[in-house]
Amino acid sequence: MSMEAGFELGFSTLDDEVADRSLAVEGSLPEWLDGALVRNGPAIFEVGGDRVAHWFDGLAMLHRFAFEGSSDAVRYTNRALRSETYRRAMATGEIAGQFATGGGYLRRVRQLLFGEPTDNCNVHVARVDDSLVAMTEVPRFRSVDPESLATVGEFAFADALTGHVNCAHVVPDPHRGETVGLLTTFGRPSEYTLYRLPDGSRSREQIATLPADDPAYVHSFALTERYVVLTEHPFVTNPASFLLPGSDSFVDNYDWEPERGTRFRVVDRDTGEVVATRTTDAWFVFHHVNAFEAGPEDAASDAATGGAAGGADALVVDLVAYPDADVVEGLYLAEAADWFESGRDGHLRRFRVPLDGRPVTSESLYEGLELPRVAPGDRTKPYRYAYAQGAAERDGNHVAKVDMRSGESRRWEESGVFVEEPVFVRAPDAERPGDEGVVLVTALNTTESRTDLLVLDGETLAERARAPLPHAVPFGFHGRYFPEW
Repeated sequence: MSMEAGFELGFSTLDDEVADRSLAVEGSLPEWLDGALVRNGPAIFEVGGDRVAHWFDGLAMLHRFAFEGSSDAVRYTNRALRSETYRRAMATGEIAGQFATGGGYLRRVRQLLFGEPTDNCNVHVARVDDSLVAMTEVPRFRSVDPESLATVGEFAFADALTGHVNCAHVVPDPHRGETVGLLTTFGRPSEYTLYRLPDGSRSREQIATLPADDPAYVHSFALTERYVVLTEHPFVTNPASFLLPGSDSFVDNYDWEPERGTRFRVVDRDTGEVVATRTTDAWFVFHHVNAFEAGPEDAASDAATGGAAGGADALVVDLVAYPDADVVEGLYLAEAADWFESGRDGHLRRFRVPLDGRPVTSESLYEGLELPRVAPGDRTKPYRYAYAQGAAERDGNHVAKVDMRSGESRRWEESGVFVEEPVFVRAPDAERPGDEGVVLVTALNTTESRTDLLVLDGETLAERARAPLPHAVPFGFHGRYFPEW
């Protein structure tokens, strides 16, 4: 099975929808697994004869895998998000301009100035109060029924916070009972708005507003117990460029300016004060893994001991780093197979960001991964294990498990199989920061022309169960496991 064949299937439109379909399970599921994994991502890449240019612009589809505890059964539902963008595409045969698919100069101006951004919420999902909310990179949100995945309607927060760009990677913090997020607003000056959303609330509360002369493309950020860390890489825009002719899409207006370096801006979550600004070499980042506060010891001993008792001397920020922003261009559909085979892979890098003026240092812990995840209970804390999607090779990729303390790693792989973002679910009686639990991962099985749901052992990555789907699901982005749904 060639990479080209695998990738052709991974970027092929899925029209088929099923509701509450019982999947045959090969193997055995743990009795305590009784929630639901909900995933989001692009699944419709062409309408009529019109095909989107970039992976990020496919129309959204949600997938739900519900587990029933003592029963070795998985119930599967998938449904395209009935957004305005979707309905317009079905009616007109055209998909409106979004991240990198051109919509023309006048459409771009209207979207920026008159509030007509896409509602194709294909990046992530979050729980807000009792609602399942689909999110993308502009501040429009869709409410979805958490069981049927039916699109309920537009979701509105009960506050006045606004912005032009939304960071779809909000970070739920179970230790403080809130979710932290970020908005970018273009203007003079442009600014980043950090906010918190208390659990059970629909009203976001501003933490801080940071000026940004040339705002960066911010896809995610880091969070510790006391601080928000904004990783401001030099993939930046001058907002005035959006109003100039000559570029067709949102991402066309961003440029890589490595002479700026990458800047860490550290903000106190309680006061909104910027407590440190540190610059290091230029790195590009889509995804952060985790972050925590550390004492004067080295980062490895911090992770082993749980950090210094007397307060933070530095922050440890783990992320997937690229040497530049070429990966954005590499994800155009016409380039994707070549990029995944020969493009530069993301490296799991651990940055140590001192709060006292000393230089930022970093080390590489794993070469060739993306879409990293940790247990929800490990967020903002010293932790031990990260799980990620390994870089693609000719006939598949792998699930990677990295011991952040020792640097040792494990992998699961199977010829002809391309795995997606692995979601670790810690067993309910397991202690933090252990690895007792399961890893839920959807995998495109190119040999069988279908997608399989894999349930791997959190400690060994051995396959515990597999549930074949009735169709092949295109490569998606992100999901969450909801114990309550």
